Amino acid sequence: MKSILIIGMGKFGRHLATKFHDLGNDVLIVDSDEAIINSLASKFTDAFCGDCTNEDVIKGLGVNNFDVCFVTIGDAFQSSLEITSLLKEHKAKYIVSKATGDLQAKFLKQIGANEVVYPEKDMAENLAIKFNSNNVFDYIEISQDYAIYETPVLKQWVGKTIVEIDVRKNYNINIVVVRRDGETFPSIGADYVFSANDHIVWLGDKKALKKLTK
Repeated sequence: MKSILIIGMGKFGRHLATKFHDLGNDVLIVDSDEAIINSLASKFTDAFCGDCTNEDVIKGLGVNNFDVCFVTIGDAFQSSLEITSLLKEHKAKYIVSKATGDLQAKFLKQIGANEVVYPEKDMAENLAIKFNSNNVFDYIEISQDYAIYETPVLKQWVGKTIVEIDVRKNYNINIVVVRRDGETFPSIGADYVFSANDHIVWLGDKKALKKLTK
């Protein structure tokens, strides 16, 4: 369980706070709009209405006590900069700030953000990769070159084992799990025999994706 501070209850902030809460973490939500805080107070017992561009508010939150502080005010960039800077100044352990563009990300990192996220950009890129091919069910980027993909098993693999196909040598991928009929098999061995309705979740680069989905 972690202690999480989320400043800014827009759509992204609310979804983030809800997921952290559902995962059993201690979550404090903050927003300058009292109506928004009141609407969320029934779900989040730790909710505070305040303007976090005010240094006294940041001091009062005790930001150094949280494992992660999120600044999810991507649309009000000046406020996001000020809050990120104040969090850094008051010894926040780890700061994650939302940006809507590369220039914003650059400034946020310069003034103290440990990590910058682009929810809209990331979602757009993931959707583009997913729907660019008819054979990609899901996609999670790990780095600029590598990602985790979920694809259907190749027809020529059906009835064969992993060792017979030699996926690492021939396709340069690592199979993470296999999904079949709603079940997930996370620890498949070299003798695993592929079925026609298998989905494979694998780690590899973009070249491997082209080879598997062409």
